[in-house]
Amino acid sequence: MEDKDKVLSRLQKLCAGQECCTKDVYSKALKALGGDAHAASEVVASLVSDGYVDDRRYAVAFARDKALLTGWGPVKVRFALSGKGISGEVADAALEGVDNEPASRKLYALLSRKAYALAGDPQMKLKLLKFALGRGYEYDTVRPLVEQVIRSSAGVSDDND
Repeated sequence: MEDKDKVLSRLQKLCAGQECCTKDVYSKALKALGGDAHAASEVVASLVSDGYVDDRRYAVAFARDKALLTGWGPVKVRFALSGKGISGEVADAALEGVDNEPASRKLYALLSRKAYALAGDPQMKLKLLKFALGRGYEYDTVRPLVEQVIRSSAGVSDDND
């Protein structure tokens, strides 16, 4: 078990280098302090008051990275943030900051690659829908993109819409 000042110093360095949420920092402090919940709470409170930990800032960075880099949809991002102890209000605000155009392009690229792998499969449309829904996108967002991918994989021009 480390003393509280060493844990605080170590977590300050960690939080200075990357965004962390309160829940993650608390569990790291609790582990380092041998299960002393009161001391862990004091460490986290100090990190929050000094600006090292900010759940709103964390949620914005998390939502942006997951949407743009990994291609997650808003449903999956919101669920992951709730698992990190982030409130629904903060998660919704973070998702509003995500630029939907690059996220849609990312989803289209993922669906195109998946369609190529499913070429000739009679259940391609169903599988593409399930794939996109599993990535955390809503049905109303996914359906037109799936239709577009299927048309383009079949060689049909989008100019006929």
